[in-house]
This record gives sequence, C-alpha cells and structure tokens, in this order.
Amino acid sequence: MEPIKRVVLAILTCSAPFVYAADTPFTPLEPLSAELELGVIAITGNTESTALKAKATIKQDFEAWKAKYQLDTLYKKGKNEGEADTRTTAQKLFLSAQSDYKLSSENTSVFVYGSYTRDRFSGYKYQNTVSVGYSARLLANEDSFLDYSIGPGYSFSKTDKGAEDEMAIVHVEVQYEYTLSPNATFKQVLSTEAALQSDKNTRSKSETSLSVKLRDDLSMKAAYSLTHNSQVLNNKKNTDGTTSIIFAYTF
Repeated sequence: MEPIKRVVLAILTCSAPFVYAADTPFTPLEPLSAELELGVIAITGNTESTALKAKATIKQDFEAWKAKYQLDTLYKKGKNEGEADTRTTAQKLFLSAQSDYKLSSENTSVFVYGSYTRDRFSGYKYQNTVSVGYSARLLANEDSFLDYSIGPGYSFSKTDKGAEDEMAIVHVEVQYEYTLSPNATFKQVLSTEAALQSDKNTRSKSETSLSVKLRDDLSMKAAYSLTHNSQVLNNKKNTDGTTSIIFAYTF
C-alpha cells in the first residue's frame, strides 16, 4: 500500500467516530481551540544557516467526543564558510489525529490515534502508526495535572531504499502541565511507540517547554524536543534534538 493511502486510512480511522456521533444527540460544539506556533532562526558568520519551525494544534469538544489534530514541521538549510552552495540539513513533517470517546468517569476516555512521520534525513520515507486504547487523568490539583494514554497499535514504515516493515506496538503518552503563574506555564510531553519484538524499532519523543504570555492570545515559548529511535539506518544517530524559541498564537 502506498504511503498516501496509508495516511488517508489512518486519518479516516481517527475520524470514524464522528460519523457515528453525527447521528446521536449532542450539545452544541465548544468554540474551536487552536494554537499556531512559528519560529525562525538565522545564523551568520563562519556558518550561515536558517531554520523554520512551525506547529499547529487544533482541538474541539463534543458532548461525548473530543478530537485533537497536530501538524509539526522543521526545515533547516545552511552552508559552512568557504562553501558556495547552501544545502538542506533538516526537513521533518509530523501529522497526527486522535479521537476520544468520553466515559462516564471524569477525564477518562477510549481513543483511536493515527500518525504520519516524514524525516528526510532519517533514512525512512515514512513511519506511520495506528493505535487504540484508554486515556485518563492520573493526578490533578489547582495548578497542575498529569494525563496518560496507553493502548496497543500497529506501525508500518518504508525506507528510502524501498524496504517495508510492519510490527505490533504499544503506544504510550504522558502529558504533565504546571501553571507557574497566571502568565507562565510549564509542559512536559513524553510518548513512545514500543515495539513488541526486540529486533524492531522503538520510537520515542519528548518535548519540554515553558510558555510566557505576552498578551491574552500571544505567548513566547521556549522548547526542547528529542526524538529517539532504537534502530537506525545508514549509521544515523539514534537521537535528534531541537531547541527552539517561538511565538504561539491561540484562538
């Protein structure tokens, strides 16, 4: 199956509950919640480089369902002193969609999740995941909360050389948020797609961030992101890290 077909299948799988929900009574939709992030970094001198990082997160709530969509991209190009040509050194795209059916207990749900990853310099043409599972809030107080999601899934990938691989995984995600002050928020998100076979790739991601409000709808965000693959191709490094300072607009 071609990668585009796989992506469409993952998105349709995540969207399927809304087709069912359309036939059931629900209260009016909550206002659409979206956060758009954008950062540009330019370096001159012995090394010249330009990096663009953009991210969009969209959320919406039904009475019995909720949905979350994400797009995260990074593009970087540059050249060293004495080099004539500028070359692309990083090009990443991540898309995900998650649909949750809310259970009777507060802050608990069952979910369907799908994702698509394209990292031009990882050796993979694409890495996709579909999973289902259970989500709940483990801890909560006035200033913070800790949510988790866990469930079985399936991962399929294709290398730049055309080799395809499929495997069963366990998808786990943990999100912690702490309100430091009315204008400052700390967030930590950890996720992993753990392969059930020891010789298969386990992919894990982490993002640590601190956001400071400049006004009600505009924030400045400092973030450090890590992506780790237990199995890599073509002598690539197991871990990629990105440090960014970006502006986030919320509406």
